[in-house]
Amino acid sequence: MISQAPSGKSFLALGDSYTIGESVENKDRWSVQLTQLLRKDSVFIQKHDIIARSGWTTAELIEGIKQRKITETYDMVALLIGVNNQYRSQSVETYRWEFRKLLKICSKFTGNKESKVMVLSIPDWGVTPFARNRDKNQLSREIDEFNNVAREECGNFGITFIDITSISRQQTGPEMIASDNLHFSGLMYGLWAQKALETAKQILK
Repeated sequence: MISQAPSGKSFLALGDSYTIGESVENKDRWSVQLTQLLRKDSVFIQKHDIIARSGWTTAELIEGIKQRKITETYDMVALLIGVNNQYRSQSVETYRWEFRKLLKICSKFTGNKESKVMVLSIPDWGVTPFARNRDKNQLSREIDEFNNVAREECGNFGITFIDITSISRQQTGPEMIASDNLHFSGLMYGLWAQKALETAKQILK
C-alpha cells in the first residue's frame, strides 16, 4: 500500500498524448488541473502518477504499464485511451478486447474497487487544423464508434464514463488548440478537468 499522510490521496492517470498534455506545460495537463480543482475543495492529492506517451494505443499502454511494474494501489485511477487506435485504423473489436483488459488493470490498481475508476471519452481531433484536409464527418463517426465501445464496457464494469468528446466539438476556438495544431490547449484540458471534478470528488470522498 502507499505510504501517505492521512489527508493525502493518490491518483494515477493512464493514457496517451491527451494525458501527458502534448505541446502544453505540465501544469496544464488535465489531470494536474484536476488536482488543483480538488485542492480548492480541500481534497489533497499527495501522490499523482502518470503512465502515458504520445502515440500509444491500448496495446502499447498495456505494455507501458507492465514495464513500470507498479505494486501499490491508488485512491483514484483515470483512463483516457483510444484515439491512436482510431488514427491507425485499428478495429473496434481489438479495441474492445484491449480496453476491457485495461479496465481490469485499472480496477486492480484501486484494490479491485471499480467505483474508484473513471474513464474519459476520446476527444474529436477532427476539429483541429491538422485535420483540415480530412473527412471530419467520417472522423467523428469513427471516434463515436470507439467511444460507444468504451461506454458499453464501462457500463459492464460499473465504471463511470465521462463524455469530453462533446466539449471538444463545442469549444472549437483557436485558443483551445495547442501550438502543434493537433493537440488541445491547457484551456481545453481545464474544461475536461471541470467535467471530471464531481466524479473525482465522489471517488475521493
